[in-house]
Amino acid sequence: MGDDEDTCVGKRLAPPIGVLAAEAVTSRPTGPPAYSQTLPREARSAAVARRLVRTALTLWGLDLLIENASLVITELVSNAVDHSRLQAIRVIVSRPSAYEVRVGVVDRSRTVPTLGADSDGDEIRGRGLLLVDTLADRWGTELYRWGKQVWAELKDEGFCE
Repeated sequence: MGDDEDTCVGKRLAPPIGVLAAEAVTSRPTGPPAYSQTLPREARSAAVARRLVRTALTLWGLDLLIENASLVITELVSNAVDHSRLQAIRVIVSRPSAYEVRVGVVDRSRTVPTLGADSDGDEIRGRGLLLVDTLADRWGTELYRWGKQVWAELKDEGFCE
């Protein structure tokens, strides 16, 4: 095996990035490679968001990220359900690189989420972003004139670059 071969000993090679088959998920492609889906602003939408994440990551060969990405998207959807103003949210799953996924939730609130306890002092609520902060390589908020997107990026360190 020569040094110039496209292999990596002890690690998995990243599958090629390409446009995914639209029929594989119930959402629509939003650019190569990404998927998004508009969902009702309801707690049960977290299950649909998890399915979208699982499907996209499976198709992209990023199976090792499914569990953490599913937990992260659940927390982001939960935040949007609790704090958004309109009756719909948008879930986005994209692949910025061969070994990285970005999950996000777009809503119509411009309130920026913060780490720590819920503003009402509820001990049980308000800790989801601590989980996101722990599981994600990085996360943040993009403000828009009409709302925001809260996103998190997770990397599969097993891929060769």
